[in-house]
Amino acid sequence: MTGSGSSMLYSFLLFTVILSLQEMYRGKLASSELLTILGGFISSLLFLVSLTFIGNFQEACGMRTGWGAVILAEAVALIAASTVHRVCITTW
Repeated sequence: MTGSGSSMLYSFLLFTVILSLQEMYRGKLASSELLTILGGFISSLLFLVSLTFIGNFQEACGMRTGWGAVILAEAVALIAASTVHRVCITTW
């Protein structure tokens, strides 16, 4: 069973890999409608792993998790989606 520390590490590593790949293929993802929707899906994965990271970080620090983690994770995912294409924000 994984603890909050290892889960936090894995989610951070996944976040950096997904964000790096999304930024590397930014031009390709913005080239067609279908790939723009795929960019929005990738941004939703960024939301998921960043929410996992923030929640585990708060749990490891002994802080109470709440809606602040959700809002912060959503803001990070929206900013990442906006770097690909403005429609990616609405598709996730």
